[in-house]
Amino acid sequence: MIIDLNGKVAIVTGAGRGIGRQIALTLAQEGVRTVALDVRQEQLDELRELFAQRELAGAQYLCDVRDAKAVQEVVEDVQRRFGRIDILVNNAGVASGGPVESLGEEIWDLNMDVNLKGTFLMCKAVAPVMKAQRQGRILNAASFAAIVPSYGSAAYASSKAAVKQFTRVLAGELGPWNVTVNCYAPGMIPTDMNHFAEQSEERQNRLLDTLTLRRWGSKDDVTNLICFLSSDLASYITGTMIDVSGGKLATQIPAVAYEAAAPKDVKAQ
Repeated sequence: MIIDLNGKVAIVTGAGRGIGRQIALTLAQEGVRTVALDVRQEQLDELRELFAQRELAGAQYLCDVRDAKAVQEVVEDVQRRFGRIDILVNNAGVASGGPVESLGEEIWDLNMDVNLKGTFLMCKAVAPVMKAQRQGRILNAASFAAIVPSYGSAAYASSKAAVKQFTRVLAGELGPWNVTVNCYAPGMIPTDMNHFAEQSEERQNRLLDTLTLRRWGSKDDVTNLICFLSSDLASYITGTMIDVSGGKLATQIPAVAYEAAAPKDVKAQ
């Protein structure tokens, strides 16, 4: 099978760095005219330079996804400029947190505003465009925290669990127009936001012991899924969340399998 995205138009939020940047670059390399949104101008400038070096088609917009007016203006400009919007990837997110008793309202609000409200505002702005086309793909970043949260993640996990349910509702609403809506849940993929690979060796081993595939994931593991879900090959998949975590907690204690598979000492005969 060949995934053909050539000529499509995509918007990727939070595209200035990390997984978002890799999603934007990968889609563009697949022939997608890719519009990158971020709140950091310097990172958009870096991305613009990468696009120019690789002769990739697209554009960059400074946009805070919490700002309804700004979001609407960007979407309208993208439609005027490129004529259509085929793919929306709501990647923008934050992950600040802390124990509930000491969690500040500003931290709670930030998670809800960026992770959930930002996703809502982008979908609200893009939905009429995709309905008019009678075709579209919306992909929302959830998290493994939406399945099993970790200590101190009340704000983040709550926002991502809400994204999962929002995705299902929107899938139902847009189904009659052939617009699919799915979300994806990255797991152990080191980024500047989670700092997994910068933890102590003991902490890293403890995290890796929770994985069925006992290794860190890569940004490409996410971008490959994004490409598939954006394509015609995924036209019958909607309203679901796909876990990209290397089988995190697929079984109760994944490390047991590695202990069983380890070479056993054999005494000389």
